[in-house]
Amino acid sequence: MKVYFGVCGIGLGHVGRCIPIANSLRQAGNEVAFSTYKEAISYVKRENYHLFRAPPIYFAVKSDGGVDFRLTTAKPGIFSIFIFLNQLKKEIEFLKRYSPDFVVSDSRLSTIIAAFLLKIPALTILNLYRITIPREKRFLHLAKIADGGILTIIGRIWNMSKAVLVPDFPYPYTLSVENLLVPPWRRKKIKLIGPTIPTRAEDLPEAAEIRRSFGLDDRPLIFVPISGPPEERRYFTDLMKQLLRNFSNDYQIIMSLGSPSSQTEPIRSGSMITYDWLPNRFEVLKACDLVISRAGLGTITQAICYGKPLLLIPTPHQTEQLNNAKRAEKLGVAMILDQKALNCDLLLSAVKKFFSLDSYKIKAEEIQREVSRYDAVNTTVKMIKDLSG
Repeated sequence: MKVYFGVCGIGLGHVGRCIPIANSLRQAGNEVAFSTYKEAISYVKRENYHLFRAPPIYFAVKSDGGVDFRLTTAKPGIFSIFIFLNQLKKEIEFLKRYSPDFVVSDSRLSTIIAAFLLKIPALTILNLYRITIPREKRFLHLAKIADGGILTIIGRIWNMSKAVLVPDFPYPYTLSVENLLVPPWRRKKIKLIGPTIPTRAEDLPEAAEIRRSFGLDDRPLIFVPISGPPEERRYFTDLMKQLLRNFSNDYQIIMSLGSPSSQTEPIRSGSMITYDWLPNRFEVLKACDLVISRAGLGTITQAICYGKPLLLIPTPHQTEQLNNAKRAEKLGVAMILDQKALNCDLLLSAVKKFFSLDSYKIKAEEIQREVSRYDAVNTTVKMIKDLSG
């Protein structure tokens, strides 16, 4: 069977959750190809998959790493009809050229429409069914428009696929609750399957053994995975480097800058180890005691699957991340820090609070035990095989 993945290339979260599914399909003897753009291209090339380069869609970013909705709508960006139609045209060309038996779209409207027009069965992977623009005064008119006709059209397009899979935990541990407000008549196609984790915690060596392999000692280990599009990552990377450069030596820190086109050799400075690209990040996730990160769904769900509490710093004006962070906080596995108020003293105080309390760790491990039964990769592969027939 030939399977075609049309994946959103903004950040690495979308392609990162599709690669484990693709790997499972390839290991079973199936052919797999990807269509994506921007930085996701480097990730796909690292995994040696056939690649179609799609026209990029992007959004503007402020100096603080937050989304600039005014500039995004003023320039050809995520709302550009011309760019979208060009991407749709290319998707149709790619699908005709590759001739797949099945199509998987991760948050790509163009892929779903192209598959529908060519009568190729498809499913959608999605965690943001409802796009929410911040309710700030200057965005109020745009938000009202988006909540009306635009979102109705988008919802209908997602439903052109045979199924919509959400890589989030089923209730009561769902994180993206606010982003999944779906009309009742569309819910029958939607299934929450849990995150697509490439490596389960129980399949890795013990934490102490992993620590030794990284040259670490017994001090608490903090993992700082930087995620998001390059423009967002740049600000957050500089901020975290500044805050952690002279951090307390009571802690060890491993920071991953999340750049798949870069080297994998670490840079060591005192108690801090920095990687441009960390290929064995799940080993670090198992070995660490605390995760400090943005509030993307993939990062939070992966940490929960490994029983790790989080200190979350959501991207400003990113409603999805704010909702994810609030939900993780409500579940008792995370603490939220506001980027605007963040400084070294505040961060150190929050870290000390984490390690003085057992509640965050206990809750994270409790939920880990509950969600460990979900196997999103196998669920998705089975659904692809069932729907392709």
